[in-house]
Amino acid sequence: MEKTSASHLASTGNQIMAARDIKLLVVDIDGTIAGKSNNLSEAVKQAIFAVQARGIQVAIATGRMYRSALRFHREISSVLPLLAYQGAWIQDPATEKIHRHLAVSREIAHQLIDYFEQPQLRSLLSVHFYINDQLYVRELTRETQIYAERSGINPIPVGDLRKVLTNEPTKVLALCDDTNLINELLGNLRRQYTPAELYLTTSVATFFEATNASVNKGYAVRYLTEELLGLQRANVMTIGDNFNDVEMLEYAGLGVAMGNAPAKVQAIAQWVAPGVEEDGAAVAIEKFLL
Repeated sequence: MEKTSASHLASTGNQIMAARDIKLLVVDIDGTIAGKSNNLSEAVKQAIFAVQARGIQVAIATGRMYRSALRFHREISSVLPLLAYQGAWIQDPATEKIHRHLAVSREIAHQLIDYFEQPQLRSLLSVHFYINDQLYVRELTRETQIYAERSGINPIPVGDLRKVLTNEPTKVLALCDDTNLINELLGNLRRQYTPAELYLTTSVATFFEATNASVNKGYAVRYLTEELLGLQRANVMTIGDNFNDVEMLEYAGLGVAMGNAPAKVQAIAQWVAPGVEEDGAAVAIEKFLL
Protein backbone atom coordinates (compact mmCIF):
# COMPACT_ATOMS: atom_id res chain seq x y z
CA MET A 1 0.00 0.00 0.00
CA GLU A 2 1.07 3.58 -0.58
CA LYS A 3 1.86 5.75 2.42
CA THR A 4 -1.02 8.13 2.99
CA SER A 5 0.11 10.15 6.02
CA ALA A 6 -0.33 13.93 5.74
CA SER A 7 3.44 14.47 5.49
CA HIS A 8 3.77 12.04 2.60
CA LEU A 9 0.76 13.40 0.79
CA ALA A 10 2.20 16.90 1.15
CA SER A 11 5.53 15.79 -0.32
CA THR A 12 4.10 13.99 -3.34
CA GLY A 13 4.30 17.12 -5.47
CA ASN A 14 7.96 17.57 -4.58
CA GLN A 15 8.65 13.94 -5.42
CA ILE A 16 7.06 14.28 -8.83
CA MET A 17 9.04 17.47 -9.45
CA ALA A 18 12.23 15.65 -8.44
CA ALA A 19 11.32 12.79 -10.78
CA ARG A 20 11.65 15.19 -13.74
CA ASP A 21 15.41 15.15 -13.17
CA ILE A 22 15.71 11.36 -13.20
CA LYS A 23 18.08 10.00 -15.84
CA LEU A 24 18.99 6.72 -14.15
CA LEU A 25 16.77 4.08 -12.57
CA VAL A 26 18.41 1.39 -10.41
CA VAL A 27 16.39 -1.61 -9.25
CA ASP A 28 16.99 -4.53 -6.92
CA ILE A 29 15.97 -8.02 -8.06
CA ASP A 30 14.56 -10.25 -5.32
CA GLY A 31 11.51 -8.80 -3.63
CA THR A 32 11.56 -5.83 -5.99
CA ILE A 33 11.31 -6.81 -9.66
CA ALA A 34 11.13 -10.59 -9.04
CA GLY A 35 8.80 -12.20 -6.53
CA LYS A 36 7.93 -15.78 -5.69
CA SER A 37 8.00 -16.82 -9.35
CA ASN A 38 11.67 -15.77 -9.62
CA ASN A 39 10.78 -14.09 -12.91
CA LEU A 40 9.90 -10.61 -14.13
CA SER A 41 6.22 -9.95 -14.72
CA GLU A 42 5.12 -8.52 -18.05
CA ALA A 43 3.99 -5.32 -16.29
CA VAL A 44 7.44 -4.72 -14.79
CA LYS A 45 9.22 -5.43 -18.07
CA GLN A 46 6.95 -3.11 -20.05
CA ALA A 47 7.38 -0.31 -17.50
CA ILE A 48 11.17 -0.65 -17.71
CA PHE A 49 11.10 -0.70 -21.52
CA ALA A 50 8.90 2.40 -21.49
CA VAL A 51 11.35 4.44 -19.36
CA GLN A 52 14.26 3.29 -21.51
CA ALA A 53 12.34 4.52 -24.55
CA ARG A 54 12.21 7.93 -22.84
CA GLY A 55 16.01 7.98 -22.56
CA ILE A 56 16.24 6.95 -18.89
CA GLN A 57 18.89 4.29 -18.37
CA VAL A 58 18.16 1.28 -16.13
CA ALA A 59 20.61 -0.73 -14.05
CA ILE A 60 20.39 -3.60 -11.57
CA ALA A 61 21.91 -3.55 -8.07
CA THR A 62 21.65 -6.90 -6.32
CA GLY A 63 23.12 -9.09 -3.64
CA ARG A 64 23.11 -11.95 -6.14
CA MET A 65 26.15 -13.37 -7.84
CA TYR A 66 27.00 -11.77 -11.17
CA ARG A 67 26.22 -14.97 -13.08
CA SER A 68 22.89 -15.34 -11.27
CA ALA A 69 21.81 -11.75 -11.98
CA LEU A 70 22.84 -11.79 -15.63
CA ARG A 71 19.57 -13.18 -17.00
CA PHE A 72 17.61 -10.31 -15.40
CA HIS A 73 20.07 -7.76 -16.78
CA ARG A 74 19.57 -9.20 -20.25
CA GLU A 75 15.81 -9.46 -19.88
CA ILE A 76 15.47 -5.72 -19.22
CA SER A 77 17.91 -4.95 -22.07
CA SER A 78 20.17 -2.91 -19.80
CA VAL A 79 23.25 -1.42 -21.46
CA LEU A 80 24.87 -0.44 -18.14
CA PRO A 81 27.27 -2.35 -15.90
CA LEU A 82 25.66 -4.83 -13.52
CA LEU A 83 26.09 -4.14 -9.79
CA ALA A 84 26.34 -7.58 -8.17
CA TYR A 85 27.25 -8.85 -4.68
CA GLN A 86 25.83 -5.65 -3.07
CA GLY A 87 28.11 -3.74 -5.45
CA ALA A 88 31.31 -5.58 -4.59
CA TRP A 89 31.46 -6.78 -8.22
CA ILE A 90 30.63 -4.26 -10.97
CA GLN A 91 30.95 -5.64 -14.48
CA ASP A 92 29.80 -4.62 -17.94
CA PRO A 93 28.26 -7.71 -19.59
CA ALA A 94 28.69 -6.23 -23.08
CA THR A 95 32.46 -5.78 -22.82
CA GLU A 96 33.05 -8.16 -19.87
CA LYS A 97 35.10 -5.38 -18.27
CA ILE A 98 35.15 -5.55 -14.46
CA HIS A 99 35.00 -1.94 -13.30
CA ARG A 100 35.30 -2.76 -9.62
CA HIS A 101 35.92 -5.80 -7.45
CA LEU A 102 36.29 -5.38 -3.69
CA ALA A 103 36.80 -8.57 -1.69
CA VAL A 104 36.88 -9.66 1.95
CA SER A 105 40.42 -10.17 3.22
CA ARG A 106 41.60 -13.74 3.73
CA GLU A 107 42.34 -12.93 7.37
CA ILE A 108 38.76 -11.87 8.10
CA ALA A 109 37.39 -14.76 5.99
CA HIS A 110 39.29 -17.20 8.22
CA GLN A 111 37.92 -15.46 11.30
CA LEU A 112 34.37 -15.77 9.98
CA ILE A 113 34.84 -19.50 9.35
CA ASP A 114 36.06 -19.92 12.93
CA TYR A 115 33.02 -18.04 14.18
CA PHE A 116 30.52 -20.00 12.07
CA GLU A 117 32.08 -23.32 13.07
CA GLN A 118 31.60 -22.84 16.78
CA PRO A 119 29.91 -26.01 18.12
CA GLN A 120 26.65 -24.20 18.90
CA LEU A 121 26.44 -22.77 15.35
CA ARG A 122 28.04 -25.25 12.97
CA SER A 123 25.02 -27.52 12.48
CA LEU A 124 22.59 -24.60 12.21
CA LEU A 125 24.20 -22.58 9.42
CA SER A 126 24.74 -23.09 5.71
CA VAL A 127 27.86 -21.09 4.90
CA HIS A 128 28.58 -19.82 1.39
CA PHE A 129 31.86 -18.39 0.11
CA TYR A 130 31.81 -16.62 -3.26
CA ILE A 131 35.15 -16.62 -5.07
CA ASN A 132 35.68 -15.66 -8.73
CA ASP A 133 31.89 -15.73 -9.21
CA GLN A 134 31.69 -19.36 -8.07
CA LEU A 135 29.87 -20.58 -4.96
CA TYR A 136 31.80 -22.80 -2.55
CA VAL A 137 30.10 -24.55 0.37
CA ARG A 138 31.14 -26.97 3.07
CA GLU A 139 28.30 -29.32 2.15
CA LEU A 140 25.04 -29.31 0.23
CA THR A 141 22.41 -28.49 2.83
CA ARG A 142 18.70 -28.14 2.15
CA GLU A 143 19.00 -24.34 2.44
CA THR A 144 21.86 -24.30 -0.06
CA GLN A 145 19.94 -26.45 -2.53
CA ILE A 146 16.90 -24.14 -2.37
CA TYR A 147 19.17 -21.11 -2.80
CA ALA A 148 21.01 -22.71 -5.73
CA GLU A 149 17.78 -23.59 -7.51
CA ARG A 150 16.49 -20.03 -7.27
CA SER A 151 19.86 -18.58 -8.25
CA GLY A 152 20.37 -20.95 -11.16
CA ILE A 153 23.91 -21.86 -10.11
CA ASN A 154 25.77 -25.02 -9.09
CA PRO A 155 27.38 -24.89 -5.63
CA ILE A 156 30.76 -26.57 -5.23
CA PRO A 157 31.04 -28.60 -1.99
CA VAL A 158 34.61 -28.60 -0.65
CA GLY A 159 34.38 -29.78 2.95
CA ASP A 160 36.71 -27.41 4.78
CA LEU A 161 36.13 -23.94 3.32
CA ARG A 162 39.64 -22.90 4.35
CA LYS A 163 40.90 -24.88 1.34
CA VAL A 164 39.46 -22.33 -1.10
CA LEU A 165 40.90 -19.27 0.62
CA THR A 166 43.91 -19.08 -1.67
CA ASN A 167 41.77 -16.29 -3.19
CA GLU A 168 39.82 -13.64 -1.33
CA PRO A 169 36.03 -14.09 -1.29
CA THR A 170 33.82 -11.46 -2.85
CA LYS A 171 31.11 -12.19 -0.29
CA VAL A 172 30.39 -14.48 2.65
CA LEU A 173 26.83 -15.61 3.30
CA ALA A 174 25.32 -17.58 6.17
CA LEU A 175 21.83 -19.01 5.72
CA CYS A 176 19.46 -20.18 8.43
CA ASP A 177 15.68 -20.54 8.61
CA ASP A 178 15.82 -19.23 12.19
CA THR A 179 15.57 -15.47 11.68
CA ASN A 180 16.30 -14.84 15.36
CA LEU A 181 19.65 -16.58 14.93
CA ILE A 182 20.41 -14.48 11.85
CA ASN A 183 19.64 -11.31 13.81
CA GLU A 184 21.84 -12.57 16.65
CA LEU A 185 24.69 -13.20 14.18
CA LEU A 186 24.29 -9.71 12.78
CA GLY A 187 24.34 -8.10 16.21
CA ASN A 188 27.27 -10.13 17.52
CA LEU A 189 29.45 -9.58 14.46
CA ARG A 190 28.62 -5.88 14.29
CA ARG A 191 30.03 -5.65 17.80
CA GLN A 192 33.11 -7.58 16.71
CA TYR A 193 33.80 -5.68 13.49
CA THR A 194 33.54 -1.94 12.90
CA PRO A 195 32.00 -0.57 9.68
CA ALA A 196 35.55 0.27 8.63
CA GLU A 197 36.45 -3.44 8.76
CA LEU A 198 33.42 -5.19 7.29
CA TYR A 199 30.00 -4.38 5.81
CA LEU A 200 27.36 -6.58 7.42
CA THR A 201 23.71 -6.75 6.39
CA THR A 202 20.71 -8.97 5.70
CA SER A 203 19.27 -9.17 2.19
CA VAL A 204 16.34 -11.31 3.32
CA ALA A 205 15.49 -12.25 6.88
CA THR A 206 17.28 -15.61 6.59
CA PHE A 207 20.45 -14.34 4.84
CA PHE A 208 23.36 -12.89 6.80
CA GLU A 209 25.87 -11.25 4.43
CA ALA A 210 29.42 -9.93 4.84
CA THR A 211 31.40 -7.96 2.28
CA ASN A 212 34.35 -5.59 2.09
CA ALA A 213 33.87 -2.48 4.25
CA SER A 214 33.82 -0.26 1.14
CA VAL A 215 30.87 -2.16 -0.31
CA ASN A 216 27.16 -1.42 -0.22
CA LYS A 217 24.59 -0.64 -2.88
CA GLY A 218 24.76 3.07 -2.07
CA TYR A 219 28.49 3.19 -2.85
CA ALA A 220 27.91 1.13 -5.99
CA VAL A 221 25.11 3.34 -7.29
CA ARG A 222 27.19 6.44 -6.54
CA TYR A 223 30.12 4.94 -8.48
CA LEU A 224 27.88 4.17 -11.46
CA THR A 225 26.17 7.55 -11.30
CA GLU A 226 29.09 9.89 -10.72
CA GLU A 227 32.20 8.05 -11.94
CA LEU A 228 30.87 6.11 -14.92
CA LEU A 229 27.93 8.22 -16.12
CA GLY A 230 28.87 11.73 -14.94
CA LEU A 231 25.45 12.26 -13.35
CA GLN A 232 24.41 13.49 -9.89
CA ARG A 233 22.38 11.83 -7.16
CA ALA A 234 19.43 14.09 -8.05
CA ASN A 235 19.33 12.24 -11.39
CA VAL A 236 18.80 8.83 -9.74
CA MET A 237 15.73 6.86 -8.71
CA THR A 238 16.22 3.59 -6.82
CA ILE A 239 13.75 0.86 -5.87
CA GLY A 240 14.46 -1.80 -3.24
CA ASP A 241 12.88 -3.95 -0.57
CA ASN A 242 15.33 -4.83 2.18
CA PHE A 243 18.07 -3.71 4.54
CA ASN A 244 20.78 -4.16 1.92
CA ASP A 245 18.93 -1.56 -0.18
CA VAL A 246 18.91 1.15 2.50
CA GLU A 247 22.09 2.89 1.37
CA MET A 248 20.99 3.19 -2.25
CA LEU A 249 17.55 4.41 -1.20
CA GLU A 250 19.22 7.09 0.91
CA TYR A 251 21.65 8.08 -1.87
CA ALA A 252 19.09 8.53 -4.63
CA GLY A 253 17.27 11.72 -5.43
CA LEU A 254 14.15 9.57 -5.25
CA GLY A 255 14.25 6.37 -3.18
CA VAL A 256 11.26 4.00 -3.35
CA ALA A 257 10.69 1.06 -1.00
CA MET A 258 8.46 -1.87 -1.83
CA GLY A 259 5.32 -2.58 0.16
CA ASN A 260 6.83 -5.93 1.21
CA ALA A 261 9.89 -4.17 2.70
CA PRO A 262 10.42 -4.20 6.49
CA ALA A 263 8.93 -1.17 8.24
CA LYS A 264 12.38 0.30 9.00
CA VAL A 265 13.25 0.21 5.30
CA GLN A 266 9.94 1.78 4.32
CA ALA A 267 10.55 4.53 6.86
CA ILE A 268 13.68 5.82 5.12
CA ALA A 269 12.14 5.80 1.62
CA GLN A 270 10.50 8.82 0.04
CA TRP A 271 7.63 6.72 -1.27
CA VAL A 272 6.34 3.20 -0.67
CA ALA A 273 5.05 1.20 -3.62
CA PRO A 274 2.70 -1.78 -3.52
CA GLY A 275 4.33 -5.16 -2.90
CA VAL A 276 6.30 -7.18 -5.41
CA GLU A 277 3.38 -9.53 -6.11
CA GLU A 278 1.29 -6.46 -7.00
CA ASP A 279 3.94 -5.28 -9.49
CA GLY A 280 4.89 -2.43 -7.17
CA ALA A 281 8.02 -1.59 -9.14
CA ALA A 282 5.91 -1.02 -12.25
CA VAL A 283 3.49 1.14 -10.24
CA ALA A 284 6.38 3.29 -8.96
CA ILE A 285 7.89 3.63 -12.43
CA GLU A 286 4.57 4.65 -13.94
CA LYS A 287 3.86 7.14 -11.13
CA PHE A 288 7.14 8.99 -11.29
CA LEU A 289 8.73 8.37 -14.69
CA LEU A 290 5.97 7.80 -17.23
